[in-house]
Amino acid sequence: MSARDALIWVVAAMFAGVGVAGLVAPARVLAIFGVTVGTADGRSEVRAVYGGFGLAVAAVLGVAAAGGGEAREGILVAIGVAAAGMAAGRLVARAVEPPSGFWPVWFWFWVEAAMGVALLCAAWA
Repeated sequence: MSARDALIWVVAAMFAGVGVAGLVAPARVLAIFGVTVGTADGRSEVRAVYGGFGLAVAAVLGVAAAGGGEAREGILVAIGVAAAGMAAGRLVARAVEPPSGFWPVWFWFWVEAAMGVALLCAAWA
């Protein structure tokens, strides 16, 4: 396994971890950000976006890390840009309303930015 593939597996594991947490404990996922999810519809939304989407991204990254064939570069670029977009959204949020501190917003900004850069580098290396 190459270092690039190992890095892709690490990013896939991070998405999988968030995905499992989103499915199993949706209220706890958003509680990190001080958001209360008090309805079944709200928990369903967290399960879909954090849970289902996170696990789907992890699965697609697993395909890319395992070889991915002709789809490998496209997978890495698409997920890399998506992760970078999440980080960029946090920068916009910072301009509108500064977060209360490093945790959790800036922590996740750096995680998302690093994942985006890592995947784009893996795609184009």
